[in-house]
Amino acid sequence: MHEIHQSPPRTWAEIDRSALLHNLKVARETSGCRVMAVLKAGAYGHDLKRISEFLDPQDLAFFGVASVFEARKLAKIGIKTRVYLLGPTFADERQEIVHRRWTPSISNLEEAADFDSLNAVHSPDSPLPVHLTVDTGMGRGGFLPEQLSDALPELLKFKHISIEGIGSHLPSADEDRDFTLAQYENFHQAVANCQFDFKFIHLANSAGLLDYPSTVVNLCRPGLLLYGLSPIPKFQSQLKPVMTLKSRISIIRDLPKGHGISYGRTTILERDSRIATVGIGYGDGYPRSASHNNPEVYLHGKRCPIIGRITMDQIMVDVTDLPPNVEARSGDELELFGSNILATEVAEKAGTIPWEILTRITPR
Repeated sequence: MHEIHQSPPRTWAEIDRSALLHNLKVARETSGCRVMAVLKAGAYGHDLKRISEFLDPQDLAFFGVASVFEARKLAKIGIKTRVYLLGPTFADERQEIVHRRWTPSISNLEEAADFDSLNAVHSPDSPLPVHLTVDTGMGRGGFLPEQLSDALPELLKFKHISIEGIGSHLPSADEDRDFTLAQYENFHQAVANCQFDFKFIHLANSAGLLDYPSTVVNLCRPGLLLYGLSPIPKFQSQLKPVMTLKSRISIIRDLPKGHGISYGRTTILERDSRIATVGIGYGDGYPRSASHNNPEVYLHGKRCPIIGRITMDQIMVDVTDLPPNVEARSGDELELFGSNILATEVAEKAGTIPWEILTRITPR
């Protein structure tokens, strides 16, 4: 029997691990802190398994995840780095958290009491390390700063959890500098008022660690930065994009002036044109909402416009203006985003944010 030849993919994401290490170094050197690598949402669409396995030996304080579902995936992989749950937990998740010794963030006394009673049964001689979440403006969970001084004595009465850290979150470090500076001041004051020796003090996300130095925090939580995109444009040159989204040309056709392109015929050719059909669409995660906002691809060292509506499985690219000595051919690779076209640019043209662009890339 003849072996069936497996064709290469029509669309794929390339992950540059050296870029990941470069960005991790930037986070460490800029913040001067230990690092919690944020791996939620499939490592921001970069493949949780491969990214976690690669980062596991890099002496990280924690891997930050959003849910028990993600933490469980890391456990199945056999990751040794400590797992930190970034948000509040459901009551029916807490027994597994205690059993697996994951580190929860505590938003109220009820959560703390539940973890204490569960760990009293599971590991009575080994208190479970927990971190306190302080709501300094995010509005998503945590103790209000003025509640901490009353809450901490009650928290310290629990014998089967240990208060290891304290953290808060920045809602607008890339948009509102004055509010963020005030938030840092409020957080620093809240920590000081506790008069407690926290092992870990953390506030800075990617924007925070890049643009808001602190002498109080000793742990940072980079997410987008790790994957090579800066939430604050002036720092982009320091980073290297980790993901490059690529596809291939399936066919190239010469179409006459007046011919329609894609669904709805929203684009009508204004000249005789050379049009490449490319095997990627919104079914792969490339945003349909970028249609007609001048999205481009990078082909043979040049930018070429995507024309017409982006469809589920294919896009059309106008390659008419490639230099005379450059001919696009069926099978040619092109870049949708990466080092030459940042995912940030794609996000702007799609009316969204780069976090969403990265995390919506589908398994296909």
